[in-house]
Amino acid sequence: MATSLLLSNPFSPLSHFPTKHRTFAPKITLPTPKSTPPFLVKNNPYSPQPPRISQKTRAGASEIGETAKEEAEVVFAGEDSAEFDWGKQKITSWIYFTGVLGVVLFVLDVVWIDNSTGFGKVFVDSVYSVSGSHEVAMFMLTLIFAAVHSGLASFRDKGEKLIGERAFRVLFAGTSLPLAVSTVVYFINHRYDGVQLWQLQSVPGLHEVMWLANFISFFFLYPSTFNLLEVAAVDKPKMHLWETGIMRITRHPQMVGQVIWCLAHTIWIGNSVAVAASIGLIGHHLFGVWNGDRRLAIRYGDAFETVKSRTSVFPFAAIIDGRQKLPEDYLKEFIRLPYLTITALTLGAYFAHPLMQAASYRLHW
Repeated sequence: MATSLLLSNPFSPLSHFPTKHRTFAPKITLPTPKSTPPFLVKNNPYSPQPPRISQKTRAGASEIGETAKEEAEVVFAGEDSAEFDWGKQKITSWIYFTGVLGVVLFVLDVVWIDNSTGFGKVFVDSVYSVSGSHEVAMFMLTLIFAAVHSGLASFRDKGEKLIGERAFRVLFAGTSLPLAVSTVVYFINHRYDGVQLWQLQSVPGLHEVMWLANFISFFFLYPSTFNLLEVAAVDKPKMHLWETGIMRITRHPQMVGQVIWCLAHTIWIGNSVAVAASIGLIGHHLFGVWNGDRRLAIRYGDAFETVKSRTSVFPFAAIIDGRQKLPEDYLKEFIRLPYLTITALTLGAYFAHPLMQAASYRLHW
């Protein structure tokens, strides 16, 4: 996740050229779960209470003009993604978040990034010395990050029981973030050091197509980081079972976004280092499809099976085969602050890309 954010939008030409109709819908009957999911039990003090979402459908005008009205309420087993309620926000929480972010960045700089005090350069040099190949080093850095990131994620349930949700989040981020930074910096510094396999940067319109693909990828990449206060452990971190927004298109948007991002970058750069990075990142996220479903099934049981039955891994598959019914106001699920924030950050990263590259070059990793 951190890898994809920091590797955003490299398609800057300054930095990359080497030189009132209603839809009729059937009544939907949800499968009866073997047991009631904990978070659907009212007044359960130990479980989150996701919003009760309903979508009303009308069935029926007959050919002779008689109208049969029937309303069916669909209660989602998952949560409403990207919901942001201004009334529930506390200024003190966001002040605390700012302070936590500042401390994290300071510690990361001293312990890992700064070559005079940190271990980042030593780590990268050690990985590169194994083979002396930038392709192998790129793949190994990605693999190390993936193993630690997914390994800790798999240990989350047990880890939270041992040390608590917030402490485990700090451990998870404190371990994953330095490895992600190393992978990002190495990619930026050595993306043109591999064997050139094809050269398409001069093809008219390719820059615009690749940039658009990269932009779209970020709407898939970040559905699990909507609540920044949980990411920073200001709020107690939770494992969410999202069901609206981008989840209607694919149950694993991060995998889809990463594939789009990797394909766009590989086509644009066209060399062996980009291929090695893409193989590592796509492989990591394909593993995450299996691992994520496994963990959600353990945590949510029948509720996850309900969500799984009306969503798909492959984009739009559940919509095409009729398992996912899009509401008439579906696009409104994207007109929310988290999605607007993603848009702003993606555009900002594009224009700030030369600065990101300059900072990376100064590290000499």
